Amino acid sequence: MTKITNILLTAFIVAVAGNTLQAQDQDLLQLVKDSANDTKKQWSTAAFKSTRVINGQSMELLGKGVLDVRILHRFGLLSNGADNFFGLDEASMRMGFDYGITDNLMIGVGRSTLNKELDAFFKWRPVRQADGGFPVSLIWMSGITAHTMKWADTTRKNYFSSRLAYYNQVIIGRKFSNAFSLQLSPILVHRNLVTNADDENNTWALGFGARLKLSKRTAFVVDYHPILAGREPGTKDPLSVGFDIETGGHVFQLHFSNSTGMNEKAFLTGTTDDFWKGDIRFGFNLSRVFQVRKKK
Repeated sequence: MTKITNILLTAFIVAVAGNTLQAQDQDLLQLVKDSANDTKKQWSTAAFKSTRVINGQSMELLGKGVLDVRILHRFGLLSNGADNFFGLDEASMRMGFDYGITDNLMIGVGRSTLNKELDAFFKWRPVRQADGGFPVSLIWMSGITAHTMKWADTTRKNYFSSRLAYYNQVIIGRKFSNAFSLQLSPILVHRNLVTNADDENNTWALGFGARLKLSKRTAFVVDYHPILAGREPGTKDPLSVGFDIETGGHVFQLHFSNSTGMNEKAFLTGTTDDFWKGDIRFGFNLSRVFQVRKKK
């Protein structure tokens, strides 16, 4: 792992461990049970203002009966200069629809113009951070992607399964104060078909997400996913920095990133630009939520 990864991982472990030692020594299974059943606890809320940090998923979930319509844009490289309007003449997008089945379970679907990919996922929170309870939230997420472009070589036998990729991740996050939240998210991506025969089908990454509140409606966010193993040759670690702007039912996320892909498989196995060498793209995420089913 890189020095940056080691520093971030150490900081996260030390911060969480320090808070955990202040809590009572309780059995883990009992904590899980309490987290699911104790409705009187003061749950942690709004650790992040969106269900995504920038590219990666955040520790937040939609409420029951809430529909989130999401439009994500990534433009070309800023270094392309004025002739390409600093990348704004190019655009990739993803449109998605996420829905909260319960307060601790949500699903989502989306379609990206990059590789004409479809994706779907579910996100489940078995344990939620609470005052006097568990010090972190634990979230499990699984998803699938399918690219729908025509096969480059139509003379050979092509299989539908070769279009598919899968990903699983665990998100461990904590809201340390009203101003600061941090999360860690190990993730595995499996591709049924890889570019070359000797490439790895499995890619392992360790995501870091952080939010620092700047004002009542704005926050600075960082989203970083260093690749630990199974790197696709020629790819770089995805890194994004930006700002959340909350306006009622909307959340605008304005950011700068080296990735074009907007699902886990795409940005973890397809980011070829180097953020530290100035290969940076401007982009935005727009989220609009609707309460489509009233809670009982």
